[in-house]
Amino acid sequence: MSKKLIKVMDTSFRDGFQSVYGARVFVDDFIPALQSAVKAGLKHFEVAGGARFQSPIFYCNENAFETMDKIRAAVGPDINLQSLSRGVNVVGLDSQPRDVIDLHAKMFAKHGVTTVRNFDALNDVNNLLYSSQCIKKHGLKHEVTITMMELPIGCQGAHDVEFYERVLRSILDAGIEFDSLAFKDASGTSAPRKVFETVKRTREILGADADIRFHSHETAGTGLAAYLAALEGGANCIDLSMKPVSGGTAQPDIVSMWHALKGTDYDLGIDVETASGWGFDR
Repeated sequence: MSKKLIKVMDTSFRDGFQSVYGARVFVDDFIPALQSAVKAGLKHFEVAGGARFQSPIFYCNENAFETMDKIRAAVGPDINLQSLSRGVNVVGLDSQPRDVIDLHAKMFAKHGVTTVRNFDALNDVNNLLYSSQCIKKHGLKHEVTITMMELPIGCQGAHDVEFYERVLRSILDAGIEFDSLAFKDASGTSAPRKVFETVKRTREILGADADIRFHSHETAGTGLAAYLAALEGGANCIDLSMKPVSGGTAQPDIVSMWHALKGTDYDLGIDVETASGWGFDR
């Protein structure tokens, strides 16, 4: 029986750098590692947005758009390069006017990005409406996002399965066009069982053909368990990183996930021997 191929996005070059190094990394230093990851079979990378737009400017004296151009030139035309956008804040820390929101999508498309993950930290769907329209207008793929987290011990309600379903139905009712849907747990705290139930219900609502992605961190030490729960619930896409920018406050490690899936019906679609040779597990 053939295995189910799981679509992996390598977050090493955005979230990995941001979570571990504060995103303060020179582009020429990591281009060889990015090219090696492509040789190992990875086809989807997060490389821009968030602090990886701000830090090149603030700390590295690099032009963020020139950085994006170098990355696109290094990986070729067929690799999916993804960016992170904070809804109406785009790559800023404050709400932006409509012309800036539109310019953000236009400029990121011009400089090699092909997919934008669009999220609002408080799940206010109104903050995703115009930004999503701009993303699609400029020919980018739109990954709409539902933000997840676990509440402190003793707190009830709010972030439960029913809450996430309400957010999803608000996205659908608003007519937001999207190519994939991500559950993004920036805190790395969501209980695996809740992840399973949430993704399972989402799969039932969106159907068999939808791309449903799960994103978390190893902050609470339950990242691998949450990822396994997401896959069992019906997710077909996950975010993983590479050592030394995996684990801890970053995403689970690619090779660790590969080991966790041995003996299952899931396949990450990477050549682990090649990956190991290029330093994925060092």
